[in-house]
Amino acid sequence: MNLFTPRLLRLCAALVAAGALMPAVARCIDEDNVETRTSTNANGMPIDAGSARANLQNMVREALRRSQSIGSTRLLAEAAAIDVDETRASRWPQLTANGFIGATESRAPDVVESRGKQGRAGLAISAPLFDAGRTSDLIDWRKNLSEAARLNQISAEEQVALQTVSLAIERSRYRLQVQVYQQYARKMSCLVEALETIVRADKGRTSELVQAQKNLQQAEIQQAQTVSTVRQIETRLRRFVGDSLPPTEGLSSLLLTPPALPDLIAQAERAPDIEQLQSQALAAEAYARSVSATRWPQVNVVAGNNYVRGTAPGSNWQAGITVSVPLFTPTVGYTVESSAKRAEAAKLQRLDAIEARKFRMADVHEQALSSFDRARRTVDVLRDSDRVRNFTLQQWQQLGRRSLFDVMASEGEHYGLRVSYVNALYDGEQSTALLYSLGLGISVWLR
Repeated sequence: MNLFTPRLLRLCAALVAAGALMPAVARCIDEDNVETRTSTNANGMPIDAGSARANLQNMVREALRRSQSIGSTRLLAEAAAIDVDETRASRWPQLTANGFIGATESRAPDVVESRGKQGRAGLAISAPLFDAGRTSDLIDWRKNLSEAARLNQISAEEQVALQTVSLAIERSRYRLQVQVYQQYARKMSCLVEALETIVRADKGRTSELVQAQKNLQQAEIQQAQTVSTVRQIETRLRRFVGDSLPPTEGLSSLLLTPPALPDLIAQAERAPDIEQLQSQALAAEAYARSVSATRWPQVNVVAGNNYVRGTAPGSNWQAGITVSVPLFTPTVGYTVESSAKRAEAAKLQRLDAIEARKFRMADVHEQALSSFDRARRTVDVLRDSDRVRNFTLQQWQQLGRRSLFDVMASEGEHYGLRVSYVNALYDGEQSTALLYSLGLGISVWLR
């Protein structure tokens, strides 16, 4: 009787392959924690959240310093403040000097009274006494426009701060994803090495080696794409903060608690861009009042003196009050009506902006809560997934209990869940940052 039947030979080969496989595959079991590490740095040391916050503050400060758009809005705010001083100065007396030198002739009918060279010099002063509040309304108009320009500068600074924080968060997100894909690629590389050992003993397992190599290549592609995404984000971030980019460790430990929705709603009307709309509405009202005041009499005090040399020498002076009463100005009525409607439109724009912001806050708040809830649920699934993939890998060593397809599927699902966890966590952080920006501002939170 032949003891070495084909079936027995195949069984012996399988046992030999299993003996070679077991120590190699044992090294492929991950020793990483189930949850993607977000609370320790690359050296495994605990992350100081204060340092991460300080890094964000420094980036925002540098972005504000470098921003040309902030410089533009600052100059516009300064110009608007100067306009206020200009309008306020119109209340002061106006002093003017005049002069003339040349030929002159004075005649009555058919009689020349004087002819010759003449020089004249004069001085005049005038000051408003009564203008129905027009100057005061114009000052209020300019003051509210100046305040709107100042608030516009704050809003522009807030936008730059939010963009900087968002890019920093995205940079941290994808750098963490790179770590996950590196772990996935290491796992696939380990399996490929184990299968290469098997194939040397059993050529019939070559297809499994090809399958593992394909998954390794896919993991490397995902890693390379994510590294490219990190570079793109860092390029955009350098536009704001320059070439010195701080580390990303610790950013995942910030912005984990969304502000309470009632507090946000209460802050809606105090947001810089909403207050800017309020100032613009007040400015429109003041301008409408100033236009209406032009229909009332204008009273000024004037005084002047003229001194003449040459032909008909002499001097004369005058002082008194001038009154100007508009009797028929058909365009003023239309101007008053249009300016009043613009003021009313500005009020409605502000109310609409407040309503839209409150609904936006509620929407983003729900997104933040949903993202953090998704992250917590994903952690629970990750723990089970970690046990399943390790059990599957161990059972695969026992030739026949599990297939390589099961191993690949469990590994792909597990690392996909890790990426989902990272995305859920950072989606929540992005929503939280936006919530602070919709309120008093992310800059206020950073301070």
